[in-house]
Amino acid sequence: MPETTIPRLVDEAAERFGDHEAFVDGDLRCSYAAYRDRIREAARALMARGVEPGDCVAVWAPNVAEWAVAALGAHCAGATLVPINTRFKGREAGDLLDRTSAKVLFTVTDFLDTDYVALLAEAGAGGGLEETVVLRGSVPPGCTSWDDFLAAAAGVDDADRAARSAAVGPDDCCHVMFTSGTTGAPKGAMLRHGAVCRAFRSWSDVVGLRRDDRYLVVNPFFHAFGLNSGILACLITGATLVPHPVFDVPAVMARVAEERISMLPGPPAIYQTILNHPDVGDLDLSSLRLAVTGAAPVPVPLIHAMRDTLGFETVITGYGLTEASGIATMCRHDDPPEVISATSGRAIDDVEVLVVGPDGAEVPRGEPGEVVVRGYNLMSGYLDDPGQTAEAIDADGWLHTGDIGVMDEAGYLDITDRLKDMFINGGFNVYPAEVEGLLLAHPEIAQVAVVGVPDERLGEVGMAFVVPASGCSPDPDDLVAWARAEMANYKSPRRFAVVDALPTNASGKVLKVELRQRATGAN
Repeated sequence: MPETTIPRLVDEAAERFGDHEAFVDGDLRCSYAAYRDRIREAARALMARGVEPGDCVAVWAPNVAEWAVAALGAHCAGATLVPINTRFKGREAGDLLDRTSAKVLFTVTDFLDTDYVALLAEAGAGGGLEETVVLRGSVPPGCTSWDDFLAAAAGVDDADRAARSAAVGPDDCCHVMFTSGTTGAPKGAMLRHGAVCRAFRSWSDVVGLRRDDRYLVVNPFFHAFGLNSGILACLITGATLVPHPVFDVPAVMARVAEERISMLPGPPAIYQTILNHPDVGDLDLSSLRLAVTGAAPVPVPLIHAMRDTLGFETVITGYGLTEASGIATMCRHDDPPEVISATSGRAIDDVEVLVVGPDGAEVPRGEPGEVVVRGYNLMSGYLDDPGQTAEAIDADGWLHTGDIGVMDEAGYLDITDRLKDMFINGGFNVYPAEVEGLLLAHPEIAQVAVVGVPDERLGEVGMAFVVPASGCSPDPDDLVAWARAEMANYKSPRRFAVVDALPTNASGKVLKVELRQRATGAN
């Protein structure tokens, strides 16, 4: 399969799909040809602002049409995209902006009563930015409106933009996507144009995404799922992108009916919430055809209910991680429900996935070991961190995922545990080491350990065991409130337990297995 780039995807989509509807966002409806023109305009505006090839451009905003236009415009200007989690606080976002030396930030000031520009200002962050562009909402002093930003495009000839886009190569970095690690510091995975385009062409083929699909993207664009299997997969297939900023069951069901949505992806909790909603039988969901899920176990009864009650023809699960462009294994559309429920599928074409022991050798099928991945889809490395890169990808090119899995004779993978402490809250990876580092900023906390505990709705949530600072008696409810104010809500522990000491082994390492047992008992 020939490698391509995101700027070429934009041009090819306009050539192939022309007047076909590219996206719908409220009253805004746009054809693929017009979409390309908007993207090119954004690219020229970035060039007018002095953005050069390889410079970083950040987007910190919910799923709106302007997110896609700004991001793809950055790619067409030869820049590298830095997506920022909308749940981050100002300090967390500022850290990413500083580490990438981002020149321009696209954001909003009115999402869920949150003003992201104000969050940065309150945290004293983002001082290295050359410009902050407000996609939607009021425009604070010192910032630029989206319309005023685009007006600068008139000063750049499109021939110059075309030359800039054509110069982007398959091995150039397209995204720096940050994923936290067990060290507690977020790591920036550098993903490549050719790898991402190839991986999600393969993804689109496996799931059967088509030109006539209307794709409600509830997965956030800042995540590999929403960006790569949402925005990019639509460019690849000609499907109509319908961004949805906040998951709300009545709103989602209404949009499915109004826009004749056929593709609705998400973690299992989304479908379970829809099925449990009292109004599920009141709206026409007959257009639903395709579901792609994962990030948590998918019970067999849920798959049957998705097909029988919600009307999905195809339900597919998969497994991936940011360092592998977001995709490694997938079930196939004709796999039985028992396989879809019990596994995360088998390796996508031209990618190798093995389960290995501590010596790096493959373990017998049916036995547990660490999941390793090798192929074109791997990141080029972590931003400014060759040490962590070497730890993640060994000399033979295998990415060590830190996940424990079992592979059957047919190559289907079941993720059973994690070498790392990471747990998944509502589809978001949570790394206890990072959360613990944030919690230690609280003046009444001397020591802390965070573990994931089962939760019926979100899969897992955090519970923190806290040793108080000398002379302090922190109140668990106050700690919950403090954590919610200081970090993204999916990271914030839902429960706190104040303890005299943390259990440790002879070398002083905290025994998190014991804490998980306590946490489960406290659940």
